[in-house]
Amino acid sequence: MQAAISVRDVTKVYVEGANKIQVLHGVDFDVEQGEVVLLMGPSGSGKTTLLSIMGCILRATSGSVQIAGQEVAKLSERELPEIRLQHIGFVFQGFNLFPTLTVGENIELALDLKRIRGERAKQEARKLLDQVELAAKYDSFPADLSGGQKQRVAIARALAGSPRVILADEPTAALDSQSGRNVMEMMRDLARKHGRGVVVVTHDSRVLEFGDRIVHMEDGRIAEPETEASGRKGMAEVVSMGLLSTNSAEHALRIC
Repeated sequence: MQAAISVRDVTKVYVEGANKIQVLHGVDFDVEQGEVVLLMGPSGSGKTTLLSIMGCILRATSGSVQIAGQEVAKLSERELPEIRLQHIGFVFQGFNLFPTLTVGENIELALDLKRIRGERAKQEARKLLDQVELAAKYDSFPADLSGGQKQRVAIARALAGSPRVILADEPTAALDSQSGRNVMEMMRDLARKHGRGVVVVTHDSRVLEFGDRIVHMEDGRIAEPETEASGRKGMAEVVSMGLLSTNSAEHALRIC
């Protein structure tokens, strides 16, 4: 089966005057269809840069990035947004919903960008809200929703146009523990039931049970080995790699 996203030997270098700052060093990373990958690591490790490259927001300095089998480096500046619109959905920590639009209109706006309009867009928006169990909130405004509900609307918006990949940047950081679990359960179900690749950048120990793999980044590189994201054995590996304290891991196991 073709990987949803394939990253090979990717580097990213920023140039500031005479200085060169390399933030990614030969990164290899695959996201398979139907899996949830947790991308973890300290601040400054390169997680957000890698996520931005996979999301076609930034271009890699060198290396290969393939999305749905298409080589990103060969795409023009005009073609790049089309690939992003067609294949990638984004979920952000801060929800990024338009406060003056209803829940339905927020999703319809995303559909409009993908050339789905009119009555078809309304029907699709209702269908997406039903997937995240918020069909009754179609005419509500974001201010009327809880944090967990806002993030579920953001997930519905990310699903507009049926992208192959969902990229989520700290999606549970602003949520209480139960809302965070609900959001991650939803993302895991989307991966498994609909064959989407899901990447979650996170520092949140509460979400470990919802990943199929944990990939740890440090100093712009993928640390080895990758670990399974569930069970006491996997949690022990996570602690040994320094991703979590023992107390945090024990807490995560208690709520699994």
